[in-house]
Amino acid sequence: MGQDAGVAVTATVRRWQLTETLRGLREQSGMTIDQVVEKLSEQGGKWSRSKLSRIENREQGVKSFDVERLLDAYGVDDDDVREWVLSLAERAGERGYWLAIRKDLPEDFHELLNVEAALLARRQLETMIVPGLLQTPDYTRALINGANPGMAHEVVERRVLARAARQRVLTRPSPVRYHVILDETVLERPIGTSPTMVGQLSRLTDAATQEHITIQVLPKSAGATPAVNGSFSILTLPDPIPDVGYAEGPGGAVYIEDRAEVRTCIERWGILTERALTVAESLEAIKAAGKTYE
Repeated sequence: MGQDAGVAVTATVRRWQLTETLRGLREQSGMTIDQVVEKLSEQGGKWSRSKLSRIENREQGVKSFDVERLLDAYGVDDDDVREWVLSLAERAGERGYWLAIRKDLPEDFHELLNVEAALLARRQLETMIVPGLLQTPDYTRALINGANPGMAHEVVERRVLARAARQRVLTRPSPVRYHVILDETVLERPIGTSPTMVGQLSRLTDAATQEHITIQVLPKSAGATPAVNGSFSILTLPDPIPDVGYAEGPGGAVYIEDRAEVRTCIERWGILTERALTVAESLEAIKAAGKTYE
C-alpha cells in the first residue's frame, strides 16, 4: 500500500489516496455501491448511493468514523491497512510549506502546487519554454516580465521565489524522478539576455547529469509528432492513485483523470521518447545551444 510514501504527501494527495483506496477496497470486496449502502443503512447510518458516490469521486469529504464503518462493511480486518487508511482520513487536511507561496501564483496553479510536493515522478513535454522546475531565477524573472508587462516588481520577485521553492522536489532526500522532453526551439528562443540564456542552458546541462533527472531534446527534424498538440505532463503519485495528466493553456489548467485519456497521453509520451534525441545526444545539443549565446 506504500505506507512510507507519505513523507511529502500533501492534503490533496492524501484525499486522493483515501478515496482511491476506499474505492479499491469496495471493489475487492465484490460489493456494489448499492449493496454497501444497504448494509450500512441496516446498521442505522445515514447513507445513500449519492453520498458514497460523491465520496469515491472526491466531491465530498469523509469523516474518520465513516471510514471505519466502510472498512467494516468491506470486511477489512488487516490492522496495518486499517491503521493506514484511518491515518489518511485523520490527516487529510494537513498542509505544508506551499501554503506560504501559493498566494503569489495564479489560481489555476494551486492544485498542481499541492500535488507537486507529493509527486513520485513526472514526465513533461515542453514546447515553448524551459519547465519551471529547471529554471534559473534570471530566466524565471525574464519570462515573467515578458509574459506580464507592467507587473509590479514585488509581485515578480515573489513569483521568482515561489518557483525556486517548488524546485525543492528535485533536491529533497527522495527526489522526484523527472523526465523532460524539450522541443529544440526552447533552446533557440532567447528569454532575457544572452548571459541569462547561458546560465539557463548551463543549468540544464548540470541537471541532465543527475541520476533522477532525464532530459531529451526533440529535434525540429522529427517533423509532425504528438508535440504539435502542445505541452503536457504525466504525474505519478503515491499508490493507489493512478497516473494523472496535466496541461496548461490560455484557458487555464486542465487535469486529465479519465483513464482512457491518460493512456493516450502515455502512448504519446512513448512516441516522443523514441523520436527525441538520446540522452547523450540531447546533452550535446544543449551544450551547443549554450555556445551560441556566448
